[in-house]
Amino acid sequence: METVNYHVPAISCKHCVATIKRELGSMDGVFSVEGDPQTKEVAVTFEPPANLKGIEGLLEEIGYPGQR
Repeated sequence: METVNYHVPAISCKHCVATIKRELGSMDGVFSVEGDPQTKEVAVTFEPPANLKGIEGLLEEIGYPGQR
């Protein structure tokens, strides 16, 4: 299991975090998603079949691109 942190500048409120948690949480292999609108940080804990490319692609797709 791996945890990766992303800086997501588009996060502005708890609703943004809830959207990210819902969308990433629906991916197979994602165990937890935590976010903080104050720091604009998201932590994703996952294992295969989830992968960095898929997580980053979904963040981009839902309008919350992030950088590791």
